[in-house]
Amino acid sequence: MSVDLFFRREGAGQPIMILHGLYGSGDNWGHIGRALSADHEVFLVDGRDHGRSPHTEHITYPLMAEDVHALMQKLGLRDVVLVGHSMGGKTAMTFAQRWPELLKSLVVVDIGPREYAAGEHATIVKALAGSDLAHKATRREVEEHISRTVPEPGVVQFLMKSLYWEEPGKLAWRFNVPVLERDMPHILGAIGAETVKVPTLFIRGGKSPYIPREDLAQIKEQFPNSRMETIPYAGHWVHAQAPDEVMDLIRSMA
Repeated sequence: MSVDLFFRREGAGQPIMILHGLYGSGDNWGHIGRALSADHEVFLVDGRDHGRSPHTEHITYPLMAEDVHALMQKLGLRDVVLVGHSMGGKTAMTFAQRWPELLKSLVVVDIGPREYAAGEHATIVKALAGSDLAHKATRREVEEHISRTVPEPGVVQFLMKSLYWEEPGKLAWRFNVPVLERDMPHILGAIGAETVKVPTLFIRGGKSPYIPREDLAQIKEQFPNSRMETIPYAGHWVHAQAPDEVMDLIRSMA
């Protein structure tokens, strides 16, 4: 069953809907969203179990795609440019398999349709699950706990953006840690094998491991009407590291 997703809307014109990645929220795309809203109607969406959207019992790509479909139906949207980064990219690809008639184009940012190894996500979710917020009085205490397990300061700061005061004296994560921990195999898993004929742009970070050269042929086979653009100096967070290039590429599909 779909849930009612939180979203921010700005601008007017050709609709562009942007889906964030794992542990994130629509706010991660705020700068790009504001820029694109100069000549497009932009929707920055919080996925289920993230941001200000509802916490649920399960997180899978079919369920997340159904949530996006319900939102488009509620808003009466068609001819949408659907953009997704990482987890949001897999959600967008799954949506395109099921409801291609609602899309003008698809933009997938630094993720492929295949299964991925747990890698750093196992470490991150372990740190989050063990954060013991009930016994933490300050944000600093939580940050110190996460930093003991997650060595990259940038990742720690990104995670801390989702820590908030649920009420005075009570810290909480905006993402649903128990469900993310349990359903991580689904999040890291492959999408379905159905071919997507929607015009598709893959944006790849040249320093990211998520779309290696050996995956390109398989992606082209499953997405025959696609092209791949690489931003050589960017890593996985392409939209944060190369916002102007990403904006131009999104506009090229609108």
